[in-house]
Amino acid sequence: MLKSMTGFGNATVEAGGLSVTAEVKTLNSKFLDIYCRLPRQFSDKEIELRALLTQQLERGKVELSLNLARTSAIRPGVTINRPLVAAYVSDLKETANSMLMSVSDSDVLQLALQQPNAYLTESADPTADSSDWATVQAAVQEAIRRCDAFRRQDGAVLESKFQEYIQTIRDRLADIEEQDVRRIPAVRDRMRASVSELLDSETFDQNRFEQELVYYVEKFDISEEKVRLKNHLSYFLEVLATEEANGKKLNFISQEIGREINTIGSKANDATIQRFVVQMKDELEKIKEQTMNVI
Repeated sequence: MLKSMTGFGNATVEAGGLSVTAEVKTLNSKFLDIYCRLPRQFSDKEIELRALLTQQLERGKVELSLNLARTSAIRPGVTINRPLVAAYVSDLKETANSMLMSVSDSDVLQLALQQPNAYLTESADPTADSSDWATVQAAVQEAIRRCDAFRRQDGAVLESKFQEYIQTIRDRLADIEEQDVRRIPAVRDRMRASVSELLDSETFDQNRFEQELVYYVEKFDISEEKVRLKNHLSYFLEVLATEEANGKKLNFISQEIGREINTIGSKANDATIQRFVVQMKDELEKIKEQTMNVI
C-alpha cells in the first residue's frame, strides 16, 4: 500500500501527575528532515526521538512538538529554611532593640531571607524523571502511529488517483490504435503517389528507392511504441498493488511511459493522434506530480 508524505498525528497521555501532548506533522520532502521542539528538561533526549522518527516515518519533512503540563500539586524545588530564618529574625530584632531602632516585621523578614543558607534546594528525584520520560515516549509513539495511519489513508487516495490517470492514458491509447488503422492507408496513398512520380523519372534509382521506403516505413510505424506503452502501464499498476510501491520507483516507470508517448507523438504525423498524445501527457504530468508526495 502507498503511503503519502503528508501526515498529522497528535496524542495526549497522562500519568504520574503529568500530562504530555505530542504532535507530529509531516510534509513532502526529497529527504528526511526532522525538526524537534522539546521542553528544556528533555533536550538531551532529542537524539533518541530523532532515531524513533527516522525508523518509523522514513522520509519527508517531520516536525515534532511536545507540551507538558502538571496535573497534580507541585512541590517547589526550593524551600525556605524556616528554623534558620527564624533565628535570623530573632537576632535582627534583638540587634535593632539594642540599638534603640524601630524596624517593621516585614523589613526584618526581608533582611533575614537575604542571609546565607536561608533557602534549601531539594535534590531531583530520578524516579520521577524516569516516569516522566516514559509518559513522553508513550505520547510520541501514539502520535507517530496516528500520523502513519493518516499517511496510509492519504496514500490510498493517491493510489485511486493513479489508477484513474493510468486508465485515462489507456483509453487514449485505444483511441490512438483506432486512429492508426485509418492513418496507415492515408500514409500509404501519399507514399504511392510519391513512388509513381519516382517511377516516371528517368533518373529513378531502385536501390535508393528501397532505402527511402524502409526509412519511411520505420519513421511512421508506431507498433512497437504502442506495445511498450501498454507494458509500462501494466507494470505501473502491478507495482502500485505491491508492497514495493514507492515514489521513486513509480516516478521512474512514469518516465518510461513518457518516452513512449513522446515517440508516438513524433512519429505519428497525424493531427488526431497528436490531440490524444497531448491528453496522455496531461495525465502523465499529474502522475509525476503525485509521485513526488509518495514515500
